Amino acid sequence: MSKEWMLSAAAGMLILAGCTPTLITPTNVCPGKRSVNEALAALQRNAQNMAPFQAGGDCLIEYYPEGKSKPSKENLVVTPLLVEPPANMYFQGDKVGIARAMILGSNEQEFWLAIRPEISFYVWGQWSEQETSDGPMINPRTLLEALGVGDIDTNEDWSLSNKGAYDILTKRERGVIAKKIHIFSCDYRVRKIEFFDSNGRVAAVTQLDRYEEVTEGFHIPALIKVTTYSQTERDKPFTITVSLRHLRPKKITKPLRDYYFTRRPPDGFKNVGRIVNGELIDESQ
Repeated sequence: MSKEWMLSAAAGMLILAGCTPTLITPTNVCPGKRSVNEALAALQRNAQNMAPFQAGGDCLIEYYPEGKSKPSKENLVVTPLLVEPPANMYFQGDKVGIARAMILGSNEQEFWLAIRPEISFYVWGQWSEQETSDGPMINPRTLLEALGVGDIDTNEDWSLSNKGAYDILTKRERGVIAKKIHIFSCDYRVRKIEFFDSNGRVAAVTQLDRYEEVTEGFHIPALIKVTTYSQTERDKPFTITVSLRHLRPKKITKPLRDYYFTRRPPDGFKNVGRIVNGELIDESQ
């Protein structure tokens, strides 16, 4: 297995996306916000109402195996997705006859991904060591942001534009576009997030739809589709679609928190890696 394939596979799986229901493109056009501050404040209102929640669902992964020109597909059952904002997350995907085929988790200090049995791949990292957005998009914050529980730093370099039905918030880092958030102006829900690398190329695109209210004032997209692009084979994207159901509030007790949001050691995994500033460091024994 090549290192590049491992990186692109992990990148796609960490950002996540499930069966293939249709994403609906809004057609109504409503007045957008008048300033960056108004737009950021509107997004923050949803985050201010966030609460722990649980969901199940389906997950479809589409990828190109090494050396293949046609994509392969993997279906997973989400059992469960458990989120305690702002940083605790546990995503478990099961295959037929294989429990915990994929686990993605994070807490305030660390994040981790485990895939088995065919790949036998385990990767982890510490948030304090992620100072760059370059390299593979191995970052559960992308999923947390898609779910509406990611932090929006109002002190960053944001600009606002409007195109048709959308307000578009653009974030720049050191003068280079790092992210674009496309917001449907009529309900002010995020419908698409574009992530860019340091060369200005699109590294990943998240599409969001079918928002459901989990608690009063806190809405979650029940359909999340993410496409990530390899730095060398951009014509072979990695796509994941998560279709959530049974979204509901969840009381997180200490035993649940300790069990789901604590990283386990990579015992029994053939390929083990650690992410530092977007780069994979081989820790396989």
